[in-house]
Amino acid sequence: MSDYEEFLENKSFEDVASGFDCDPINESLFPFQRDITRWALRRGRAAVFADTGLGKTLMQCSWADEVFRHTGQPVLILAPLCVAQQTVEEAARFGINITYARKQSDSDDVGITITNYEMLDHFQPESFAGVVLDESSILKHHDSKTRSRLIDACRSVPFRLSCTATPSPNDFMELGSQCEFLGIMNQSEMLAMFFTHDGGDTHKWRLKGHGKTKFWEWLSTWAVVLRKPSDLGHDDNGYDLPGLRVMDHMVHSQSMDGEMFPKIAETLQDRRAAQRATVDARAQVVADLIDESPDEPWIIWCHLNAEADALRRAIPGAVEVRGSDSMEKKESRLMGFSRGDHRILITKSSIAGFGLNWQHCARVAFVGLSDSFEAYYQAVRRCYRFGQQRVVDVHLVHAESEGAVKANLDRKQRQHEELSESMVSHMRDLMKQKIGDSTVEKAPYQRDIAEGDGWTLHNADCIDLTREMPDNSIDFSVYSPPFASLYTYSNSDRDMGNSDDDAQFMEHYRFLVREMLRVTKPGRLTAFHCMNLPTSKFRDGVIGLKDFRGELIRIHVEEGWIYHSEVTIWKDPVTAMQRTKALGLLHKQIKKDSTMSRQGIPDYLVVMRAPGVNAEPVTHTNDTFPVSMWQEWASPVWMDIRQSRTLQYMSARESDDERHICPLQLDVIERAIFMWSNPGDLVMSPFTGIGSEGYTAVQMGRRFIGSELKPAYYGLARRNLESARHHQGGLFDDVEAA
Repeated sequence: MSDYEEFLENKSFEDVASGFDCDPINESLFPFQRDITRWALRRGRAAVFADTGLGKTLMQCSWADEVFRHTGQPVLILAPLCVAQQTVEEAARFGINITYARKQSDSDDVGITITNYEMLDHFQPESFAGVVLDESSILKHHDSKTRSRLIDACRSVPFRLSCTATPSPNDFMELGSQCEFLGIMNQSEMLAMFFTHDGGDTHKWRLKGHGKTKFWEWLSTWAVVLRKPSDLGHDDNGYDLPGLRVMDHMVHSQSMDGEMFPKIAETLQDRRAAQRATVDARAQVVADLIDESPDEPWIIWCHLNAEADALRRAIPGAVEVRGSDSMEKKESRLMGFSRGDHRILITKSSIAGFGLNWQHCARVAFVGLSDSFEAYYQAVRRCYRFGQQRVVDVHLVHAESEGAVKANLDRKQRQHEELSESMVSHMRDLMKQKIGDSTVEKAPYQRDIAEGDGWTLHNADCIDLTREMPDNSIDFSVYSPPFASLYTYSNSDRDMGNSDDDAQFMEHYRFLVREMLRVTKPGRLTAFHCMNLPTSKFRDGVIGLKDFRGELIRIHVEEGWIYHSEVTIWKDPVTAMQRTKALGLLHKQIKKDSTMSRQGIPDYLVVMRAPGVNAEPVTHTNDTFPVSMWQEWASPVWMDIRQSRTLQYMSARESDDERHICPLQLDVIERAIFMWSNPGDLVMSPFTGIGSEGYTAVQMGRRFIGSELKPAYYGLARRNLESARHHQGGLFDDVEAA
């Protein structure tokens, strides 16, 4: 295996399994649960994202039991408040012994210990052989200090399991936290590799176009996403949810002095005012509903303490669990409701909205709602989950001015279901293959070649192509390399844009720089187009600039090239501001704090020279290259490059392409080819793209050889090269006349 092939093997995003082969011995596991548990044990560090009621508790307890048996060392389970006690009881029914403890000294000589997240400071997770996070999505509701403490403490734990319900399909931050806990990669690396954000909103991330396939493939190596057993090819028998009825109850929004609030509250302040003014009326609606079903258990979810106070006054016998209660009081009342000691429970989703199993209850009321659909979804799922035998009634009680609450929730529910189905559909076959211990077949790397009058184009990895070329065969090369991981053009490991970080990109690019020096004739030139890259606080830790240009120059020099020259290409900062909404370019930042304001980022054309004497000088005359033109081109800054003068690329766009596709400006290519090559010379572009460099070279009477990895661009580049001879001479004549 060559150094390059070995590099590509190591570049794979798949995390290496670190567990052990074991067929779980617990006979209570259903076939799909057994498959998942076996896979998670084999992985060693894995995530199980299974919908409510699919048996995450049994799977995680069985996993912990097998890890304890295999290592002979203790295992720690972290769970939300009261979920720990429920887990102990449920595990006992399946023959698994788990001890609940609030500090580590109480769990000495115990195989499996479970505690609450709130007790984390009383434990040393690094001293356990395995750690399980139950309802791990709750971590995003804890402060960053707690998350960091947990992630840091578990770095050396060999076996780690993260369990939660199907994550919100567009909450990629949550997935980042999960993979960081498991030691797959940190959150910022995941976002930089697979995601991008548009404009100035750095909190809304979306998958890069060609990162999609790669992302789902990568996710399937360490996580299983399950909404029902058939997602893994199993029978759904017994996993049919009963009906869910959601009913709207509106009360008039009248202020304390009798004034009516706006028909629809426009601000959060308006909503809060309407909620406060209708507290008693909304509480009475719930009290009346409870009177109609006097024997039914009820969960009443509120958002404000004032709502809880009003509910207690209106509903005799109801018990409340609020944030200020002691842990002992919370546990006693929540477990009392679980066991049927209390019929009516009043609490908030932030307190009891995760992990608890309350299928004995089929009556739910919301007297206050936050803007979080996840909080609503999780609260409903305490009752409406697999194992529930009755239709669940959900009552939404709200002020009239809050608007169409039910319609809004219905819209979010549909969106959630659509995104969840999309998420699972992307991963279904991949998960089946991984859990079945087969391999995921990647798209094969296939090569093609096209030739025409004066040009040769390869659908190939540019490094493969240059390694096959003879020494000293290229007269000049001009191209624009991928801008590290800023843009993703394909899902191939051979694509330099698919890099884990800048260091991996530079290591990949170095293979090309080395080969390009070998194939370039002594004394001849290569010119690459680049720009410095903006950094983000989330991905890089600071807002600033990355010296991408300098790194490329340093790699060339280290590989033996001579730093010959460079020109700065002016770009309109207003256009850049409108496209990127970069903080440093916004005028409002000048007024707020101009120390964060900066100039626009120009392009550069950097020219490197191969050592040795050029045996075939590139010559010009006063007629072909007058002094006036040289004085303009000799300027270290080119102010007159027309940014929009590029080859048309829209026909190469695929549905997954990113919008920041940047074909090199024809003005730049023409000047470089005219100044540094002779007619008949062989010009190369290792990143041909849609064929801009080749099209221009052929028009200007040069020969061309290029490579392009992406088939769609290869096809369009081929068509552009085929048409180049028909327009020969026209482009550069236009430049000289301008």
